[in-house]
Amino acid sequence: MNKPVSPDTFDARGAAAMFERYRRADSPKPAQWNDTLDLLLAHRSHRNYLDQPLPPGALETICAAAQSASTSSNLQVWSVVAVQDEDRKNRLADLAGGQKHIRDCKLLLIWLCDLARLELLGKEKGRDGAAIPYLEIFMTGVVDAALAAQNAVVALESLGLGCCYIGAMRNKPEEVAKELNLPPNVFAVFGMTVGVPDPAANAGVKPRLGQGAVLHREQYHWDDAQREAIETLDVVFKDFQKEQGLPEQGWIRQVLSRVRGTDAMSGRDRIREALHALGFELR
Repeated sequence: MNKPVSPDTFDARGAAAMFERYRRADSPKPAQWNDTLDLLLAHRSHRNYLDQPLPPGALETICAAAQSASTSSNLQVWSVVAVQDEDRKNRLADLAGGQKHIRDCKLLLIWLCDLARLELLGKEKGRDGAAIPYLEIFMTGVVDAALAAQNAVVALESLGLGCCYIGAMRNKPEEVAKELNLPPNVFAVFGMTVGVPDPAANAGVKPRLGQGAVLHREQYHWDDAQREAIETLDVVFKDFQKEQGLPEQGWIRQVLSRVRGTDAMSGRDRIREALHALGFELR
């Protein structure tokens, strides 16, 4: 574990990292700080990569870090498919809306909710798996995959690599499953591009909602503090978009447009149907 930086040196590092993440004058000023916190708060999505291979053993190290994440009841109902074949990456990019960074990355990780392992193990051992079709077990697999993936992100960033999550793996779940030869009861939750970040690309730390919106004490509150955090982010997000050369639409307009209706879901409105086609019979 990293040792906290002494109180007389934490302020510049910790306060600067907090301000970069929130862009608020009242950003938290932590009493302790360390290298791990520097790494976590500096996270940003990388969509531009150098034409360089990953360091030897990086994939196995990333996987070990992912497997070190918590897993509910030690069920370990997740898996990951590592894709490096150029043709397969191109086909998956097409299924995900043609995202260029999927084609360009040196490694594409597809994180899976994997209920097939327990089902097949139960059949081989003559044990009943009657709980597997329930929604709770599916949710466990999705949560496990997310926890594992985020551990992987911290690990790969500590190695000097960058990544970007790909939710569009859910746009066409059946086609993705066929490409990856997934058995029934396995679902691709999301993808992740991995590579050596291009330092010339303008990848900034994206501002987040102030803690007044997400940190609730004792009970949830929809109040003036949350509204203020939202309105403030809307302003600073426009500044961020301008810096990144993106349309200056702000946070509120962007997120509400993403939930306006099924037309904004890129085919993900039919996930329940796709799950049934992939062998899931959720109860």
